[in-house]
Amino acid sequence: MTATVTLRLIKGQLDRTEYVFDERTTCILGRANDCVPRLPSDPYHGTVSRHHCLLDINPPDVRVRDLGSLNGTFVNGEKIGQREARQTPEEGAAVSFPEHDLTDGDEIRLGETVFRVDIRLPVGYRTLSVSRCAKCDREMRGEPGVYVCAGCQAEPGAAALRLVELAHGGHHELTPIAGYTLLRELGRGGMGAVYLARDEDTGEEVALKVMLPRVAASPVARARFLREVELTRALRHPNIAALHDVGFADGTFYFTTEYCADGSLDQLLARRGGLLDVAEAVRLACQALAGLAYAHGEGVVHRDLTPHNVLLGNTDGSLVAKVGDFGLAKAFDHAGLSGLTRTGATAGKPYYVPRQQVINFRNVSPAVDVWALAACLYHALTGAYPRDFPHGKDPWRVVLQVEPVPIRQREPNIPVALAEVIDEALRENPESVFRTAQELREALLVHSG
Repeated sequence: MTATVTLRLIKGQLDRTEYVFDERTTCILGRANDCVPRLPSDPYHGTVSRHHCLLDINPPDVRVRDLGSLNGTFVNGEKIGQREARQTPEEGAAVSFPEHDLTDGDEIRLGETVFRVDIRLPVGYRTLSVSRCAKCDREMRGEPGVYVCAGCQAEPGAAALRLVELAHGGHHELTPIAGYTLLRELGRGGMGAVYLARDEDTGEEVALKVMLPRVAASPVARARFLREVELTRALRHPNIAALHDVGFADGTFYFTTEYCADGSLDQLLARRGGLLDVAEAVRLACQALAGLAYAHGEGVVHRDLTPHNVLLGNTDGSLVAKVGDFGLAKAFDHAGLSGLTRTGATAGKPYYVPRQQVINFRNVSPAVDVWALAACLYHALTGAYPRDFPHGKDPWRVVLQVEPVPIRQREPNIPVALAEVIDEALRENPESVFRTAQELREALLVHSG
């Protein structure tokens, strides 16, 4: 038995009265056609906004976020968010609406519709016994599994050094990295960091990535994550940064990957003053799309593509795009190891996230990677993002309701034919004609110089 979160209708007029969630996901409540649960657009539900609120679910944890609704979302009778009547939905989203953690028995009200949150735990899932951080040994109230405290989560560098020390000491779970020495940090993000490491026996340089769970890493969650990552490990393509070794020890997941010495697309943009010329940008995009097309053919979707993980190798003095971190963020999140962060303040803004990915969190198709790659190309040519994200506005509502700005409105010098391809690739309503990476690649190749 696994933990479940059930959204149960206790007041209202809906055909379906129960929604059960047993895996990491999100759902949006409102009157729009893409909402689940969807409330009808009729007089009874007239006080409910199109995209009213969002539930961030990682059973048994669940959190609600008001999306700038006109009449607010209520939890146990207390209003957690509302825009003023004179404000548009977009203006309302400029207010900072808090997220609220929910517990078993809490009631959520949207207009006249009320749902009760029922949380069910397997026997022994959580206890009130004292547990300890796998890193610093600090005592805390915990749950089954290996846990890393918030203080240690903020220091991924210490985790990487600790892993290498343990590996040199003969730790049986760290044999793949026993001969490595850390050279320098390459970058870090919300879940961990990446370091340049060298195999002292062969002299080979690799990227060593560490990821720290935000919740207790139970045996089931660890196995689920590592099983999904094995699909990525099998990928071999000139435009994909190869994943070599994968493991878990001392509360930390670690990976060794192909080292791309020329950095990433975002670093290249920084070196070039924020923009690439058309021929180079399109050439790199076509290479990344070739890698995506191969991975999609193997049944693997990236789901977290940004300029940060479009990595750059070098062949005969020419930059070569290699998609990195393939599937890691998706697998980490699906295993529930990221906690409730994907829509929170620590998740950052969804600059490269298509609408469909927010609506259908778990069951994303390869089309989300196609959209994200087109967004990366848009950014490389204009220095801007496809959507405007004004300061203070709820970024997730922006993704749900705001259309991308036509690229020639950002940069009028982009060739018309190329602009038409990019704008079409970013079109979401109705869906773009470019449903596969290969289709977009073929449309772009004529502009690659």
